[in-house]
Amino acid sequence: MRAIILAGGKGERLRPFTDDRPKPMLEVLGKPIIGYQIQWLQAQGVDHIIISCGYRCEVIQGYFGDGQKWGLHIDYSVEDAPLGRGGGIKLAMAMLPGGNDPIIATNGDIITNFNLQPLLEAHSRSGDLATIVLTPFVSPYGIVEVKDSRVTGFREKPELPYWINGGIYVLSREVYTCLPDQGDHEDTTFPQLASQGNLGAFKTQAFWRAVDTVKDLSEVNHELEKRLLSSFFSQG
Repeated sequence: MRAIILAGGKGERLRPFTDDRPKPMLEVLGKPIIGYQIQWLQAQGVDHIIISCGYRCEVIQGYFGDGQKWGLHIDYSVEDAPLGRGGGIKLAMAMLPGGNDPIIATNGDIITNFNLQPLLEAHSRSGDLATIVLTPFVSPYGIVEVKDSRVTGFREKPELPYWINGGIYVLSREVYTCLPDQGDHEDTTFPQLASQGNLGAFKTQAFWRAVDTVKDLSEVNHELEKRLLSSFFSQG
């Protein structure tokens, strides 16, 4: 099984921590974010990863090399100029050997223990060109409950009745021609597929965290400290 990790972002909102490294190389409990991703993918049968990178790509290449010590094979798709996430996926897909097997693609700033097998099975049954993993929308703020102009209670950052794009996708090989040479697939390819009825959704309640800000980085550190890391990737 093959996967593409998008790791080309500069992480502007995480400055100055990203001055000397790309965002996926920021450490959580002493390990780069992308290291958790590679561990997660390898544990579920992925044996070949292409890391799509650009900004400070040498930091990623120097750390992970060919992937041998991680138990899989790693190649690098390096952008000479920023292509956007959709362009990055397309460039990386062009490096893959031929075949009909679907490709896992994921943003490089995510930590999860989500089980991929049910997702792959659902994608296969649907016949969709792409399937997006959806995760619950958790309010970034506490909620005040009110009745008849009286405060009745408080809920700290509750889960709301909405779903957000988790940045994890299964892509059929045919989606390649729908991807932009430059730009974001979420602005171009996915709306196009949705309008054609070719975009699937897969909901999960598994652990999922994205790191976009310094606050996110601090929170995911604290969250993982509370978990037993040795068995973390078998709990999704």
